Amino acid sequence: MSSPVDPVNPVDAAGPVIGVLALQGDVREHLSALAAAGAVARAVRRPGELAEVDGLIVPGGESTTISKLAVLFGLMEPLRARVRDGMPVYGTCAGLIMLADKILDPRSGQETIGGIDMIVRRNAFGRQNESFEAAVEVDGVAGGAVEGVFIRAPWVESVGAAVEVLAEHGGHIVAVRQGGALATSFHPELTGDHRMHALFVDMVREKRAAESL
Repeated sequence: MSSPVDPVNPVDAAGPVIGVLALQGDVREHLSALAAAGAVARAVRRPGELAEVDGLIVPGGESTTISKLAVLFGLMEPLRARVRDGMPVYGTCAGLIMLADKILDPRSGQETIGGIDMIVRRNAFGRQNESFEAAVEVDGVAGGAVEGVFIRAPWVESVGAAVEVLAEHGGHIVAVRQGGALATSFHPELTGDHRMHALFVDMVREKRAAESL
């Protein structure tokens, strides 16, 4: 019997293998969106599984919980090492926090993977009952605005010189890219619009093609 977080649709075996960090959060939705975008999608819970993927999504959820579980499962240092080595990675909502080099208001003991030279603020857009959807124009995504689902969402307070700002909402940065690392404050996996996932799959394909030369 298939795991409840396995991809629900068959995918092209020639596509890049992209993992979803499956410690906590909306894992199944990301696996489905990756499959729809042409990737081979896999849940990642252990260092051995991380070693087998070409790229990784760090999903939304609760950043403190994801941080603690990554340490508990022996994944934090392997995650940091792979990101340092250039593995493409995409963080959504809590995943954006996990990819930040610095959190403005961290919980006690909270750690991040790092990889993007940015400072983030947790729950910046409000609490659960203040969640909302908004159209967001994202540089590099064709076809008009994407529908951003903001759930206890963070925003980016500031970025370093190497970081490209891809989108803002209400005067705050909500999407960034630094090299092979992509992050959004919102949840693209909840809308049925797979363009953000397609952008990331293309980033992974480009990285894999460059390594094969």
